[in-house]
Amino acid sequence: MNNIDVNVVKRLINEQFPEWSKLEIRPVKNGGNDNRTFHLGDDMSVRLPSAEGYVPQVEKEQKWLPKLSKELSLPISTPLAKGNPSKEYPFPWTVNKWVEGETLNLKNINDLSQLAKGLGTFLNELQSIDASGGPLAGKHNFYRGGNVAVYDQETRDAIEQNKDILNVSLLNEIWELALDSKWAANPVWIHGDIAPGNILVKDGKLSAIIDFGILGIGDPSCDAAMAWTFFDDTSRKVFKNTLNMDEGTWNRARGWALWKALITYNWNRNSNKVIAEESYNIIKIIEQDYELEKNLK
Repeated sequence: MNNIDVNVVKRLINEQFPEWSKLEIRPVKNGGNDNRTFHLGDDMSVRLPSAEGYVPQVEKEQKWLPKLSKELSLPISTPLAKGNPSKEYPFPWTVNKWVEGETLNLKNINDLSQLAKGLGTFLNELQSIDASGGPLAGKHNFYRGGNVAVYDQETRDAIEQNKDILNVSLLNEIWELALDSKWAANPVWIHGDIAPGNILVKDGKLSAIIDFGILGIGDPSCDAAMAWTFFDDTSRKVFKNTLNMDEGTWNRARGWALWKALITYNWNRNSNKVIAEESYNIIKIIEQDYELEKNLK
């Protein structure tokens, strides 16, 4: 839906939550793609799915985030109320408690290694929470936490379609290694989209994790893809050591990072040079890191 604006949100609040009708509503600076997010006064936000495919996230967040938040040392998104569909807006939606902080970037963080340790600690906490009854990986969360092989054909197609510029043999080797192992332990909680846009910082330090729409339980490797998409060589090692991942899980994590970088590059190579270049640089980082690991063995 492209017509989710302040006026739509204002009417929804007036109709369903009149006690908040006098609060100011304004768009959030980085409002997201899967959902549109708006400030509601100073202490709340309104989060509305942008398409039907994202609707299952509402019930999932309503059910699980209050429980998870009690077990985590960092603040996370917390639902306060659930909105219903209307004639104007056809999906359920959420009012969340506002979480303070700036969206992470390389300029507003003091120490990458400190961030890596803090993020790894948060993920360890999340994975340690009892996952009984949690939502198994599937269509609702784009198979995060499931087997990365679900994206096998998509990955191979992206490599083949860009063989004029990519190192095909090396990328196939990295991808095959990601497919060689599977998560054999019990399913654990995964955020599903650990990326700078969902990480908040305050005073140069990690302060909160938001946007749990792809929440699920399964293989935690997908949550470590940021090792190659944001961290440098030193902080990547800190991240890996904090997570204490076995070699197979680390290989699958690299596979998740490679899949995303390849398809993003493939989609944007001829249309958005900036995004394509960013994705290409991630592919090169993955290659270099993999070759370095091989040489050290």
